[in-house]
Amino acid sequence: MRELRTEILVVGGGLGGFAAALAALALGKQVILTEETDWIGGQLTSQAVPPDEHPWIESTGCTATYLRFAEGVRDYYRQYYPLRADVRARVLFNPGQGNVSRLCHEPRVAHAVLEAMIAPYRANGQLQVLLNVRPVAVATNGDRIEAVTLAHALDESQVVISAPYIIDATELGDLLELGGIEHIVGAESQAQTGELHALPGDPDPMDQQAITWCYAVDHLPGEDHTITRPENYDFWREYQADFWPDKQLSWNDVYPHTLKPRFRSIFQQENSPDGRDVGDFWHYRRIFYTGHYPEGRYASDITLVNWPQIDYWLGPIIGVSEEEKQKHLRGAMDLSLAMLYWMQTEAPRHDGGTGYPGLRLRGDVVGDTPHGLAKAVYVRESRRIQALFTVSEAHVGVEQRAGLDEAAQFDDSVGVGSYRIDLHPSTGLRSYIDVSSYPFQIPLASLLPVRVTNFLPACKNIGSTHITNGCYRLHPVEWNIGEAAGALAAYCLSKDVTPHQVHADTHLRADFQTVLADTLGFVLEWPKYARTTPR
Repeated sequence: MRELRTEILVVGGGLGGFAAALAALALGKQVILTEETDWIGGQLTSQAVPPDEHPWIESTGCTATYLRFAEGVRDYYRQYYPLRADVRARVLFNPGQGNVSRLCHEPRVAHAVLEAMIAPYRANGQLQVLLNVRPVAVATNGDRIEAVTLAHALDESQVVISAPYIIDATELGDLLELGGIEHIVGAESQAQTGELHALPGDPDPMDQQAITWCYAVDHLPGEDHTITRPENYDFWREYQADFWPDKQLSWNDVYPHTLKPRFRSIFQQENSPDGRDVGDFWHYRRIFYTGHYPEGRYASDITLVNWPQIDYWLGPIIGVSEEEKQKHLRGAMDLSLAMLYWMQTEAPRHDGGTGYPGLRLRGDVVGDTPHGLAKAVYVRESRRIQALFTVSEAHVGVEQRAGLDEAAQFDDSVGVGSYRIDLHPSTGLRSYIDVSSYPFQIPLASLLPVRVTNFLPACKNIGSTHITNGCYRLHPVEWNIGEAAGALAAYCLSKDVTPHQVHADTHLRADFQTVLADTLGFVLEWPKYARTTPR
């Protein structure tokens, strides 16, 4: 068994893990970054989800490195793609012209930019990146984590990595369970958290947000790219949840914030049933736009399918056996393929008739997977640490903060974020919870476990609730959380203090916040014009 040692070990190469490594490296520390797939970047790359961002993202409300990443994406297209001159000249052009973000782009481009950002640190050996490895064991000594054992996906060979500081950036908070670190799973009750939208009655650990296996498609009318009929297609063709307005495979879903029925198809309908223009799915998460290029250069746009129809809620993947977990991962994949086959063969067309056989699965865009879908399933909810402080709906929710005009302000802020409290249908067979929130801060205490002294969370595993995870889980926020965790570990090594000491000592805390703001370019509080604007 191979053994390695470093100053900071980051387990999980998603956005939080990447940003944690980047911050620690910038502050001069040695880092090993591990990743379960063969792509760093998590929800942005291996899970193939374009960034969900707030309206002020280009001017405030994120870290300097996130802005550098965004500009790197645009520069990548300028340098390597045959953009029209007028598009190339736009400072903030949107590569995919998708509606969900001003930075819709291809996952493989995001991956290339992320790799470029860490390339200088790999060149001198300050950073080691281990791909295709997953954590299988954690060694502890009292209130410290000593080492993590990881197994390689191809041959199950193992490596043991020890470090003074260990950061968990896995998608499911794997180290929390492996290391016996106090944590929470699923939906808390109103009695536990006092939140308006928490579960009435008892908490339910098995009530977790739906997972989604995303994929990319283009459209070539007149051609036939119909996939093989999925094995479980008949089940999905007939399935309808009690809380859903129609069968899963249909153009009918709900408005998340009102739960009223909604009709929306892949291409704009000339006559929607209620006579209203509600847009279409094609433009929703479009990641490649032919209009940016000389006419005829590309045959089709490319859009990313991350829609309500492929949210899988038939069972959780946390807190269950490995067999049960794999069953639900296969179920999510089956649902995504069933949706594609339905669109190709049976879906009502915008121009009459049925089926769009010209829809082509673009597995090359998401990393050339055998099944053509993203490398990994999109995960919205993780295990969450029992933290010194837990952010609840009472701190950020507009409705619960009635009479106040902003989110709770924290003097230990290590960053900011903004998104609606957005919970997708859950494995408890409940529909959306989608309510307004104020732009918020990320308190340092939410990154600190109640007991363990050298361990930090770096993504969806911080001290949030099932409810507030809905607004703390998005791309720029996860990046900020991870970068703060990496910076904190590096700061503690340099000062020979613990994260809990930094939090408890006002002078140390202020000094650390100065490092974040002045050295790394963090935003620690919202300007007034944004702070009072609900999402």
